[in-house]
Amino acid sequence: MERNELYPVFLKVSNLHVLIVGGGNVGLEKLTFLLKSSPSAKVQMVAPEFLSDTLELAKKHDVEITKDVYADKYLEGKHMVVACTDKPEVNEQVYHDCRKLSKLVNVADNPPFCDFYMGGIVTKGHVKVAISTNGKSPTTAKRLRQFFEDVLPENIDDLVNNLNEYRKTLKGDFEQKVEALNEFTKGLVNKKD
Repeated sequence: MERNELYPVFLKVSNLHVLIVGGGNVGLEKLTFLLKSSPSAKVQMVAPEFLSDTLELAKKHDVEITKDVYADKYLEGKHMVVACTDKPEVNEQVYHDCRKLSKLVNVADNPPFCDFYMGGIVTKGHVKVAISTNGKSPTTAKRLRQFFEDVLPENIDDLVNNLNEYRKTLKGDFEQKVEALNEFTKGLVNKKD
């Protein structure tokens, strides 16, 4: 059986510089997705033309808009790149340029040209759940996201904050603290024996 071998991470994109190459519908989708999860992300978009919705969203979030065709000079100082033009040859060029410069890159709808995927995300306060289907089915990730949005209670942040306060009162080494927190929280998961 095949398995998902992706390593999940949560990036502080407010500390990173992101480039989105493309100003069409997919560019708007990627920008919206990124800013929904990380409103203070540092983003530059480059494309010859942009949708009016993209320009409006960019203005609200201080996204740098560059009306130009893609050139590798736009990779300078970037940590992550999303290529989503309607020209496959441009997207593949972005990928190859990023590989040469060791930049993380995602070419929309082209898994072999991706170092990372932008999966489904559910956020409730401090709790964030990311969902990946290994690039195989964005629709499945979307449905799982909807499921978790319904299942996770709105007040889950209260639990997180209370456990954080409890954690601060614990004494001992790391293992003792983990054991105490595990004991305290085991009732959160109903196991059927």
